[in-house]
Amino acid sequence: MYKWFIIIWLLPMISNIRSYGQTNGHEKNPPNIIFILADDMGFGDPQCYNPESKISTPHIDKLALQGMKFMDAHSAGSWCVPSRYGLMTGQYPLRKHMDVKNGALIDQGQLTIASLLKRNGYATAMIGKWHLGFEGVSDWGKVDYSKKLTGGPIDRGFDYFFGMHASLDIPPYFFIENDQVISAPTEDIAGNQSPDATTTISGAFWREGKVAPGFKHVEVLPTFTDKALSFLEKEATSKTTKPFFLYFALTAPHTPWVTTPDFAGKSKVGEYGDFTMQVDHTVGEIMKALDRLGLDKNTILVFTSDNGPVWFKEDIEKYNHRATAQFRGMKIDSYEGAHRVPFIVRWPGKVKPNSSSDQLMCFTDILPTLADVVGDPLSSQESKDNFSLLPILLDKGNGKRNGLVVEGHTIREGDWKLIFGNGTGSLQKKYGKIPAPSIEGELYNLKVDPSETTNLYTKQPEKVAELIKRMEGYRE
Repeated sequence: MYKWFIIIWLLPMISNIRSYGQTNGHEKNPPNIIFILADDMGFGDPQCYNPESKISTPHIDKLALQGMKFMDAHSAGSWCVPSRYGLMTGQYPLRKHMDVKNGALIDQGQLTIASLLKRNGYATAMIGKWHLGFEGVSDWGKVDYSKKLTGGPIDRGFDYFFGMHASLDIPPYFFIENDQVISAPTEDIAGNQSPDATTTISGAFWREGKVAPGFKHVEVLPTFTDKALSFLEKEATSKTTKPFFLYFALTAPHTPWVTTPDFAGKSKVGEYGDFTMQVDHTVGEIMKALDRLGLDKNTILVFTSDNGPVWFKEDIEKYNHRATAQFRGMKIDSYEGAHRVPFIVRWPGKVKPNSSSDQLMCFTDILPTLADVVGDPLSSQESKDNFSLLPILLDKGNGKRNGLVVEGHTIREGDWKLIFGNGTGSLQKKYGKIPAPSIEGELYNLKVDPSETTNLYTKQPEKVAELIKRMEGYRE
């Protein structure tokens, strides 16, 4: 009798465990996953985040209405490389020297989002900007382009790759498919600038160097979009039952701001606004394809940006547009505008539409979240820098993250944020004509001062010491 009582008492708990397990990927039909990563888009660019934005973003806004909008989301770095490293590996970039000239930044055998999903039966593809290096490549001028590139997406978990090695303003300019260069950069291209740009690195800027025959900067975003749509078409008609993962890493609105004629002059924010509108259009094309192909109901669609924008004080004054909304700073700074990013998740039937979360989150949290989705939890070593967002997405609890680290220059715990040294990054110091005095550090209480206007470093020495000690723990 007592034995049967125990069994009856345990049944509800067993049912709950089974139910939670099903939401962690133990479903008969695991979700497809698409991760769209914009390049240098500000928190204040999409109108769903900033009603005062001068840039029309109807598709991103629609996505927010259909999913969950995170209001305190942060990239792992304030520029391209560390941000992408944290996203792919779930590890803080301070644990690795962030220089692609040293070769492949992700070690062979290191867990990535792609390798995690691949071992769980997913077809994995990446289209767009890699910017995490290749093995043995420190100088592209010495590369034998007839040989395979190793240490890139194909060797780090992706079944298919079509894209570029880095940003669209960094030579040499050429396309890669899987691990092979499609057409070697054998021709010379002069550097380019926009005559009316506010700085020499704004507008339609790219550096001089080598370029593949026929390569045109303006055609890159449309080319990547077509490749992404072709991948979706292929998966929709595939006879296999594999779910898929598509990492769509855009090269926009990073410089050069080069739009197709359909978007040129359409915004009120110059070339940057036009290019951002084209990014929004690209998001819309993916959404429409999912609907058309019947993939929308069982696909997790994520949209975010790798870091803040390149948007100087002069740009704000010229266009009356704040690409970082109320937040201070821009790309490569330590201030919020450099690493607080738009982050939207749509998952029909799972994530509540038109919802928002104030939960602090970091790009490193994507890996454990997807691990939970597919029912393959991370080891303690793999989860030292991250927390799963699944309870938040499913409205089944609060998140565990209370702090984060941005590269090695910023640490946050609760409402407190400590910047080591001056928060103004190299771009503003060099091009923005903003005084950057040498100071020991900056401390802000984001709850009362989200725009980081009042430095409390000298007035709160105990809090400074506490955060320094916390950072030392990450560096050990």
